[in-house]
Amino acid sequence: MTLQQEIVGNAMQMAVVSLQPGQTVYCEAGKFLFKTANVTMETRLSGPSGGGGQPQAGAGGAGGTGGASGAGGGMGGMLRQAMGTAMQVGQRALAGESLAFQYFTSTGGEGTVGFAGVLPGEMRALELDGTRAWFAEKDAFVAAESTVEFGIAFQGGKTGRSGGEGFVLEKFTGRGTVIIAGAGNFIDLNPADFGGRVDVDTGCVVAFEEGIQYGVQRVGGLNRQGVMNAVFGGEGLSLATLEGNGRVILQSLTIESLANALRKAQGGDKQGPTGGLFSTNAG
Repeated sequence: MTLQQEIVGNAMQMAVVSLQPGQTVYCEAGKFLFKTANVTMETRLSGPSGGGGQPQAGAGGAGGTGGASGAGGGMGGMLRQAMGTAMQVGQRALAGESLAFQYFTSTGGEGTVGFAGVLPGEMRALELDGTRAWFAEKDAFVAAESTVEFGIAFQGGKTGRSGGEGFVLEKFTGRGTVIIAGAGNFIDLNPADFGGRVDVDTGCVVAFEEGIQYGVQRVGGLNRQGVMNAVFGGEGLSLATLEGNGRVILQSLTIESLANALRKAQGGDKQGPTGGLFSTNAG
């Protein structure tokens, strides 16, 4: 069943979702706005039934314990479910994500639920057909059908140490609609249309399809121009690299630039002309 949704607004968009009887949508805690009276709300620590992070977290042992599962009875199944939920919660805690999800189900007719992101900007509904996963930056997730599985993907150590924002990604698999949000305006592009690769500010990446290779590279070498880029360019030491053939969504506003603008407006940021590594905060 396709999720009927409409994204409304401009500077601060929200998604208005129409639920058919019995249809369920879930969101990250803190993204809910409103609902009609015939929509029930439940807060749970686990991901959606039939998916979530459980298969991903337990993939290594699932095949080896299948026989014991049948022989172990209900208690063993409950224990494995509890452990799977604990692993999901632990992953989200390490990633700095919300620990719980809110589930909304329509009863007694069609219902309506509203969701929004936490920053001024756009929202986008992505349709998953089960063949390709989508990856998104932390906090991009707003809501999804219960048929969409939410997981956490940890980038490799080198990428994580270099990129900061790129260490933890949200991963969406399965079939159905997932709604994401970002800051500022969105632009859709395919690296294949630009020679196979694009380099972007690490904070500008919102989401990308499976098949896109995501990495982080140093801005220039340890030479005069590299130091100039890092100190005066405002980008720090690293850029995100996106390679391959697939859809990429970027945002025009980064959380870091918004925070810097707010500090400057309050007189707390004495960044001066450098715009890079050597900014100081008046304390």
